[in-house]
Amino acid sequence: MTRPSLARAALVVLPAVLLAAPARGQSPAAPATPPAAATSGWNDSTSLALVRRTAERRRAQLADTALRDYRATARGTLTFLGQLGDVFATPPRVIQATQVATEVYWRAPNLSKQRVIGTRDTTVLPTDNSFYRDRFGIVQNNFPNVIRVGDGRDVADVPHPLGPDGEARYEFAVRDSLAIRLGDRTVRVLEVQVRPRDPARPGIVGSLFVDRAEAQVVRMAFTFTSASYLDKRNEDVSIVLENALVQGRFWLPRRQEVEVRRAGTYMDFPARGIIRGRWDIGDYRVNTELPPATFAGPELEFASPAQRRAYAFEGSVLDAIPPDVTMVTDEDVARVQAQARALVQAQVLQRARGSALSARAVSDFVRANRVEGVALGAGYLLRLGGGVALRARARYGFADEAVKGGLALERRWGSGAALRLEGYRAYREAGDEPEVSLARNSLASQEFGSDWTDPFDVAGLALGAELAPWRGIRPSIAVAYETQDALSVEARPVTGRFEPTLPALTLSGPRVVLAAERAMGAGPFGTALQWRAEARGGTWSLGRHQGIGCDDGAVCGGFARAAAGVEVQRPLSSDGTRRLVLRTTLAGVAGSSTDGGGVPAQELVLLGGPVTGPGYDFHQFAGRFGASQRVEWRVPVPFPPISLGRYGRSPARATLAPYAHTVYVARPSDVRPGRGGWSPALGAGAHVFFDLLRFDVARGLRDGRWTFSVDVTRDFWRVL
Repeated sequence: MTRPSLARAALVVLPAVLLAAPARGQSPAAPATPPAAATSGWNDSTSLALVRRTAERRRAQLADTALRDYRATARGTLTFLGQLGDVFATPPRVIQATQVATEVYWRAPNLSKQRVIGTRDTTVLPTDNSFYRDRFGIVQNNFPNVIRVGDGRDVADVPHPLGPDGEARYEFAVRDSLAIRLGDRTVRVLEVQVRPRDPARPGIVGSLFVDRAEAQVVRMAFTFTSASYLDKRNEDVSIVLENALVQGRFWLPRRQEVEVRRAGTYMDFPARGIIRGRWDIGDYRVNTELPPATFAGPELEFASPAQRRAYAFEGSVLDAIPPDVTMVTDEDVARVQAQARALVQAQVLQRARGSALSARAVSDFVRANRVEGVALGAGYLLRLGGGVALRARARYGFADEAVKGGLALERRWGSGAALRLEGYRAYREAGDEPEVSLARNSLASQEFGSDWTDPFDVAGLALGAELAPWRGIRPSIAVAYETQDALSVEARPVTGRFEPTLPALTLSGPRVVLAAERAMGAGPFGTALQWRAEARGGTWSLGRHQGIGCDDGAVCGGFARAAAGVEVQRPLSSDGTRRLVLRTTLAGVAGSSTDGGGVPAQELVLLGGPVTGPGYDFHQFAGRFGASQRVEWRVPVPFPPISLGRYGRSPARATLAPYAHTVYVARPSDVRPGRGGWSPALGAGAHVFFDLLRFDVARGLRDGRWTFSVDVTRDFWRVL
């Protein structure tokens, strides 16, 4: 069997624009130009006068004899989330949630005390995570003169911009005048942006919102420079503090948020942990003459476990989690991070990690299928600085005795945009939706001869760009020149036998791909919505006729193809455990060739399998147009819990998911045996063990059969 040539990819000089990175020791570029709405410049007299007045007012409040003491109650949630896969496309999942009630005390001149009186938590996924002690308390007086976060392990010894050294360490600029709604009161405030004079030193980047009349801090929203982080895993730490006017005079804590995002340091793998804390503070009682004994002992202490368990929380722990906690980033925190990128160079805020072993999925290291047999691979990432990186990957199959891989040079910007030049040789899968995870497919291929992939051989050179996300949508574009070829079965399973591979055409030519995707997020009418759309097209010539054009007798053709996948979820209960799930796949292709052959097999719409055609064989349906529609109802049912030792227990419930499904194919192809028209099916799924595993059984109602499958939940397929 002939193999695609990589000659075109080898004879390329990488563009110098991708290597436009600052040299070592080069000074950072100037910060972004202030927006047109700016009302003053950095460190001008207006800005400095307001900052000095606010700093003085902050010091005076500590000595304000009118405020002798206060007590309040803070109620909040601490949530530990995990995110596997693309940061944009894969929302984080709740792993652990802890509900907290804390008594807050303060007494002049500056004594503070907090006592945790109630806690309850739940483990949504297996974990032995424990939160730092200071996560159970709130921030008083907008932090002391030296800022610490995470018991001083995340951030420590960062000067406060309103502290004694604030003016020497920071730059300030008054930006906007705006109104902030606090309960039934509207306050006119000035936004003062803050950035460190030396971005390479520990400091904050963000905004102070100052009451125009009293020069009181109404709100603080900020993140930190990368030099501030003591934990090397930290990608960013973001803080939002909001105060309220109590008894018409005293600005005291009202709402607080903290987000800590961490990634692994030993390899480049899309896995991160996110800690989010959200607090609401109320029930203030001012000047109650708190006795000095109230403040004895440590500043933060815990009631006994029995007392904390006895605290009367309302609803369940999961009810207390804010509904948007699994969004990619809270709106306030996202604004802080975007502002920080504009004020200080993105590379100062992001910690470079040099070189590392790299992989986008577990199957990048080991996989098995009917073409390669067992295949081993690895990747390598070399960060060159200034957002430029070199990525290499390689994989060797022991059955086909062939090397696949690629080399890519990419440049990324803080906005999320990226430019990439890549040469590659890969086995690409035909179709629009994976039917199983690659990890599950490897096991089934090796042991039972059940390979639910349709690979074909591709070699080429591509220039691609990812545009900055816009309104939750990430668009991308790529142009490429590729050579494609069919593959044959080379491996033998332990039992059973493999089906033939897809009869792809041997062809070469240019192509362009336009794509856009939206991560799962809020949709219309109380739904959650995610989608992905792709359009591609190009021309091709059959075989590899050197110097022979279409006018000289070579078989040539062209195609245009579009596809979209949409998932809509609609909660049917207040806790979200009952929900309606709709999943739609649409695809169509048009094309012609000089010999009348039409569209190459690798560009046809292929449907059939647990995702796009339950109750029917894998990719049983092939045609010029196809659609797949599922309507699924998910409802919790009792299920025996499983003890996991220190990792907790699995929930005493499972999720039952009965569904109806249909496949529609127009202009069917004889590449596969499925007929055109409608092919309905009925089935049921069951999510068990923290909803990590899904079992499916289905029956095709038109020449179909009973099918059974088990796999990891679809949310994790990207990293498997």
